[in-house]
Formats: sequence, C-alpha cells, structure tokens
Amino acid sequence: MTALLRYHAALLLRSQRWLAPFLLYAVFVGIGVQAGEPVLGALGYAVAGLVPVTAWAVRICLNQEPPAARTVTAAAAGPARAHGAAVLTATGAVLLVGAVAVVAVTAFGDPKGASPLSAGAAGLLAAAVCVLTGTAVGALTTRPLIRSRGWSLTTLLLASLLSLVTTGSPAAGAVSALVTAAGPGTVPYSWPALAGAVALAATAVTLACRTTARRG
Repeated sequence: MTALLRYHAALLLRSQRWLAPFLLYAVFVGIGVQAGEPVLGALGYAVAGLVPVTAWAVRICLNQEPPAARTVTAAAAGPARAHGAAVLTATGAVLLVGAVAVVAVTAFGDPKGASPLSAGAAGLLAAAVCVLTGTAVGALTTRPLIRSRGWSLTTLLLASLLSLVTTGSPAAGAVSALVTAAGPGTVPYSWPALAGAVALAATAVTLACRTTARRG
C-alpha cells in the first residue's frame, strides 16, 4: 500500500491537477477570513470549504491515470487496493492543506476567550470531519459508481452542498458547532461528528472499492 500511495502522490504532483482545487481553496479562505474576527467562526468557514475540495481531489486522483496504466496497476496490486490508495492519497493531501489553513486562521483570529491552542485543536478536529465527509462524497460521485463526467460533477457539487446544510451530516454538525461557539468563545470538540465521518467515509470507500473489484 505504501508503494501505491507514493505512486499516486507522484502522479498528483506531476499532473498539477491539484492546483485548481487548492488555489481556489486558498482564495476562498483568503477572501472569507479577515484578521481579527472571532477565531471559531473563522475556523468554521475555513473547514467548510474542505468538503468540496476533498471531493474534487478524490475525483482527480481516481481519474488521473491513463486507462492503460490503470489496468496495469489494478493487475499488479488488485483493483480494490489501487482504488483505495488513490482515495487515501487525496484524503491525505487535503488533510495537510486543511491543517495549514487551521494554523493560519488560528494565528490571525481573535480568540474571544478561547485559548489559541484549544481553538486550533477544535479546528483540526472539525477539519478532519470535513475532509472525511468530502472523501465519502468523492468516492460516491465518481467511477466506478458514476462514470459520466457531467453527472459526476453535478452530483459531486450537490452532495457537497447537502453535506454542509443537512441536519445529521457530520460536516454540518462540526461547522455549526464552531460557528455557534464563536460568540461565547466556548470551544466545541466534535468527537461524535468525527466518529460519524469516519463511519461514513469507511462505508463509501469500501463500497467503491468493492464495486471496482467486482467490475474489474
């Protein structure tokens, strides 16, 4: 699995397809977060953007190999392992970007009674929730479950939006907890949301990998 992760990471870096989602995310955070605003609310805004970015990154990693190379990789490592490695590569990359964003927002925000360390920890936890939710969205909205490019992109965008506004969604819960706590400065730790996001991502990725193996 380590070799597969290195392979997909190298493909992602060389392809430069990561530039579009990550640069758009940097613009999203740079425009939407102002220095001196309540840090918890700013963190809620910043981590919310990780859902569509992760889903986009998953889609990129699952489609960046030429068909011939994908066939060779699947034959050598197994279609399910190759598919899972591509998803994990995207998840890891966005987790890193999300961690950098959380640190930057925490450094420039107003704690409003919350210590920077506790606010940053809550932000990292919420970022993990949003990344895992985005992983589930990406895994369910691209091949092998949805092969049409148009339908894949449409479903990805719609599912990302719904995951941020639907009651019961782990990402919606984590973001809402941060935004609501911005006024009083009480730091929320979204452990139940994290558990839900882990279960959601694991289920979605397992389904996608099994479907890949069956069709392969």
